[in-house]
Amino acid sequence: MKTEQIINEIKRQQADAAWITTPLNIFYLTGYLSEPHERLLALLIKADGQQVLYCPQLEVEEVKQSPFEGDIVGYLDTENGLAKAPQSFSKLLVEAEHLTLKRQRELTETFGVTEFDDIDLTIKELRNVKSADEIEKIQHACALADRCIQIGVDYLKEGVTEREVVNHIEYEIKAYGVDEMSFDTMVLFGDHAASPHGTPGDRQLKQDEYVLFDLGVVYENYCSDMTRTVRFGTPSDEAQTIYRTVLEAEQQAIQAIKPGVTIKDIDRIARDIIGDAGYGEYFTHRLGHGLGLEEHEYQDVSSTNDNQFVAGMVVTVEPGIYVPNVAGVRIEDDILVTEDGYQVLTQYEK
Repeated sequence: MKTEQIINEIKRQQADAAWITTPLNIFYLTGYLSEPHERLLALLIKADGQQVLYCPQLEVEEVKQSPFEGDIVGYLDTENGLAKAPQSFSKLLVEAEHLTLKRQRELTETFGVTEFDDIDLTIKELRNVKSADEIEKIQHACALADRCIQIGVDYLKEGVTEREVVNHIEYEIKAYGVDEMSFDTMVLFGDHAASPHGTPGDRQLKQDEYVLFDLGVVYENYCSDMTRTVRFGTPSDEAQTIYRTVLEAEQQAIQAIKPGVTIKDIDRIARDIIGDAGYGEYFTHRLGHGLGLEEHEYQDVSSTNDNQFVAGMVVTVEPGIYVPNVAGVRIEDDILVTEDGYQVLTQYEK
């Protein structure tokens, strides 16, 4: 049970309870998903195992229909949600990366908290290893992302704009049951792709250049995130050299993934290949990141991460080279770490 590890951490830190406020973390632990905006939504887990969900009164009936089995405290917009069920704690574990100073003051005043510590890493490590059900949902999201790339490639023609391709992809993929993209779809042409996080606009596609697609979809709350750089005609010799270098870096890094391998070593493999080819200064970001309920989540696949891969992790591997006025190339796949190696979840050709 996921909350058992939260309770164990509460006891280890000699705290009274944990106060969890990130909507996706609440969903992960309770099965209830909501975006409360400015309203209070919080899951209280006590050291004795009791769970209390504080939510707007207008959501109480939905909470009752969810898998959550703890106590529910609903409040009106004109009420102080905390005051509806005041507690008394001396030490409280909170999400330091999410709790606002305003909320912290309210907890101090209403619950009498005198000491705060964080629960962030415990939750991150829980979400880091995916269950079979989570993996199945991510796989489906990846298959839909593959479909998006194909839709985009089929729509390419000389003179079409980046924005037109984006709009076409996001419209057509709705026919496959997709209601939400993981993030703003990126389609960049030629030298415009030399900006890693460029914004699609009115740039028109020309013959003999690369097209960079970076996109993902949400399927039952789980995300995919993939990048393909495809040829339209015959790009310049230098642009093709850049592409081959990025492809080799990505493939070599992926092939080294397995449980027990240190994460930063994968980043080094890709970075060394790109550096040896003379493009080191043009690889300006980490190699990848964790993937699941969010398109960017724990862990960080970078040169600073000394943690090891474990079975059940899902990460992206996405090396890139971005040379101004020449080309930008990135290739990204979603990788499941298996018991004895890896599985590539995104399948569109490279």
